Amino acid sequence: MASKLLRAVILGPPGSGKGTVCQRIAQSFGLQHLSSGHFLRENIKANTGFPRTLVQAEALDRICELDLVITLNIPFETLKDRLSRRWIHPPSGRVYNLDFNPPHVHGIDDITGEPLVQQEDDKPEAVAARLRQYKDVAKPVIELYKSRGVLHQFSGTETNKIWPYVYTLFSNKITPIQSKEAY
Repeated sequence: MASKLLRAVILGPPGSGKGTVCQRIAQSFGLQHLSSGHFLRENIKANTGFPRTLVQAEALDRICELDLVITLNIPFETLKDRLSRRWIHPPSGRVYNLDFNPPHVHGIDDITGEPLVQQEDDKPEAVAARLRQYKDVAKPVIELYKSRGVLHQFSGTETNKIWPYVYTLFSNKITPIQSKEAY
């Protein structure tokens, strides 16, 4: 029996929980998670780009047709708090949050024991500018996918409360291999 290919994109401002939602989708439905944040950081190092603007979204259209686009709407204050408490393990892209997903040892990656870093653009003084920039750039991308009828929007302050709705949406498109209660 051939498995169905599902092409989906998760949109949302920095700190909205895209990575967490994508990991849960990958585990629940046996799909591959390709992190735009990880690719973006790698592409910045290589001076190349990744689909985050309308022009880039249209370029993505020439490669494949998306089945599903999800946008996560999270209040500004929640994002500001999340980003200022976020630390990453650069080689793997693992993300920790000091409030709800802290490392076992402060400042140290749980798996490798290597140091965690706070990215310059996650520091409080940079967060507001990042969020304004995201809003300006994302609006036409969101409108494009909305006009095509593939956009689904979820709002809230906690990924755990948004997750059941995302799980149900995906369950209507592809058979899960794990239940949503596994989280």
